[in-house]
Amino acid sequence: MITIINYGLGNIRAFVNVYERLNIHINIASCAQEIKGVNRIILPGVGSFDYAMKLLNESGMRDELDNQVMVRKIPVLGVCVGMQMLAKSSEEGLLPGLGWINADVKRFDETSFSQKTHLPHMGWNDVNPNSPSGLFQGMINPRFYFLHSYYIAPINQDEVLATTEYNGSFASAVKSGNIYGTQFHPEKSHQWGIQLLKNFANL
Repeated sequence: MITIINYGLGNIRAFVNVYERLNIHINIASCAQEIKGVNRIILPGVGSFDYAMKLLNESGMRDELDNQVMVRKIPVLGVCVGMQMLAKSSEEGLLPGLGWINADVKRFDETSFSQKTHLPHMGWNDVNPNSPSGLFQGMINPRFYFLHSYYIAPINQDEVLATTEYNGSFASAVKSGNIYGTQFHPEKSHQWGIQLLKNFANL
């Protein structure tokens, strides 16, 4: 069962629509009890890092999420701010992240951009997998939809699953064991996003 964590942020309906089209059962969890016994977790997120972490910490689901992901090793997919929450900290705020990946979240350096319009990074862009991965299985030259001003920077470069060019290369997808993250929005990325979410369900 795929479970989407509903802590107050994220495009939950869009994920549900994709999985309903794929005839894959999906559950929405709003309390710790609804996370127990799942086999896939999606952690969505939009907005600011601190606000997202505050809502998650206050949701009553944090301890059970830690148990499912770090102890039971259930596959989890963090999306956009949900991906950034996987890290230890963010330049966007003061609260600690989940710390599931040894990484920090950084803001793009606007002073290095040559064009006038540079942040947020918004719209469609190429995503380049670094190596064969089940998450990107069946995709040729995938493109995904982005909307962000911050990016995750893993300490271990082997955890960078895919990169994207935006005034330089940044990690647009990460993987550490059972933990996956995408900076882009698969739920808004048409055929590529549908394929990625199907792949996640089959990991």
